[in-house]
Amino acid sequence: MHTYLIPIFIAIVIITLILGKPYWREYKRSKVKKRVFTKPWREILQRRMPYFRNMPAHLQLQLKQHIQVFIAEKRFIGINGVQINDEIKVTIAAQACLLLLNRKTDYYPKLRTILIYPRAFTKQHSTMHANGTEESQQLAMAGESWGYGKVVLSWQDTVEGARDVKDGHNVVIHEFAHQLDQEDGHANGAPILGKDQNYQTWSSVLSQGFEKLQREAHYNSPSIFDYYGATNPAEFFAVASEVFFEKSRELHREEPKLYEQLSIFYRVDPVSW
Repeated sequence: MHTYLIPIFIAIVIITLILGKPYWREYKRSKVKKRVFTKPWREILQRRMPYFRNMPAHLQLQLKQHIQVFIAEKRFIGINGVQINDEIKVTIAAQACLLLLNRKTDYYPKLRTILIYPRAFTKQHSTMHANGTEESQQLAMAGESWGYGKVVLSWQDTVEGARDVKDGHNVVIHEFAHQLDQEDGHANGAPILGKDQNYQTWSSVLSQGFEKLQREAHYNSPSIFDYYGATNPAEFFAVASEVFFEKSRELHREEPKLYEQLSIFYRVDPVSW
């Protein structure tokens, strides 16, 4: 081969690899989806995820296929003595993939690793006051979503959140809603919307819900949302996502516009389940 052709050949190879990577990834995913969803996994799904029992058959099939891809592509790491097994993988994957139904998905493309603690873990948090002093405190955390490839979960809270599907609290839904929000690089309560939604309407509806929750939190008024959602728009979106799946009827009745926006975004209508 002539010397001047070598760079051209290398460039062609690189371009071919880059262009072919998405097709190869989808091919591998299609193979994974065709695998048998084993009986032990079905038993875990039935036992750990009550949502599953009420979902339409076509969504159940989708969810099982998504679970298979998610587990094949993500790395699970146990912390402080947690031994990773299929119980942990299927339980977490099922709840995370609930947010991916009926859409073209890249399975949380930035996420590589899920870290699992046995129970709530602590995190050092610093607050800078107006007078220039800094206050540090230890916070107990049930979960955390990082913008660079990790989600951290408490196994105890994961199980408890999945067990009661009517309490509006689910740490996996919460943290993976953050992952969707972070796909555009910013956790700001404005995830990447589909073509059938516009950001102006989304912003208007969610801002109204956020401001209302801030007032309810300030006056300690009853709310279907956890007051933690009043922290900032990103937390409101995550808390609203928990309520959308777990208190869908209450949300539909009390905040129909917010329910509509979340239903369009998540492409499901849990009120009908």
